[in-house]
Amino acid sequence: MTWERRPIDPLPGPRRLDEVVGAEPLHAAAALALPETRGPGGFAFAESHMARVTGEPVVLADPNPGPRAVAAGLDAAAAALGCDLVALVDVGGDVLGHGDEPGLASPLCDAVMLAASVHMTTPTVAAVFGTGCDGELTPTEVLARLSEVAAEGGLLGCWGVTPADADALEAAIAEVPTEASAQAVRAARGATGEAPIREGRRTVPLSPVAALTFFLEPAATIRSAARLAAAVVDCDSLEAAQGVLAARGVRTELDYEREHAPGVPG
Repeated sequence: MTWERRPIDPLPGPRRLDEVVGAEPLHAAAALALPETRGPGGFAFAESHMARVTGEPVVLADPNPGPRAVAAGLDAAAAALGCDLVALVDVGGDVLGHGDEPGLASPLCDAVMLAASVHMTTPTVAAVFGTGCDGELTPTEVLARLSEVAAEGGLLGCWGVTPADADALEAAIAEVPTEASAQAVRAARGATGEAPIREGRRTVPLSPVAALTFFLEPAATIRSAARLAAAVVDCDSLEAAQGVLAARGVRTELDYEREHAPGVPG
């Protein structure tokens, strides 16, 4: 995503692709990030770091134009790269939030991206990795939402982090700033108990469940647990999706960033 956390990009919201330097454009909502790809002010995207780690370009999606445009961008990326499947992966499980969970903090981008699956022509699968590892929905809440998806016929299976997977993830985590994925790897290595993240502002419970990836059929997920994605399917921009969630009383990561960016109009 063109949306980095405040310590990396102090400007609120995601960057537009026309603000990005050094990427290979594929579509108005998608590009290929290279090691030298940078945002305004010179910060590196997570995808820039991953391009350096893997030695290959990494797809960079811009959620600003909304789900339908994002879908076209991901379809264009899949075609350009010769991919026959797109996986929309969420770390933690907050993409399944109903909107009223006490810990839910970043529902907007997740909702837009999952909603894009409705408009895509490329086969798509949704996935939840690192249950509860982002400190938003609790593992109990995530498992309850997964049960809703299962009741709708949308739980496709799950896969655990293998030792080889953990090695590969640790190599990436050493180069890419992330906390949630790192907790999932710790769980795969046998860590249990409460782990602090976000400079101690949140804690996450680690167990073998955090080392699993649950694979979901996107349409069934949207019909059941992912109520916020369902609400924004027809929005024509991220800002419109923000308005829909605000009208439902859901606070988003964009609200937080705007409140903590002095001098930036909200």
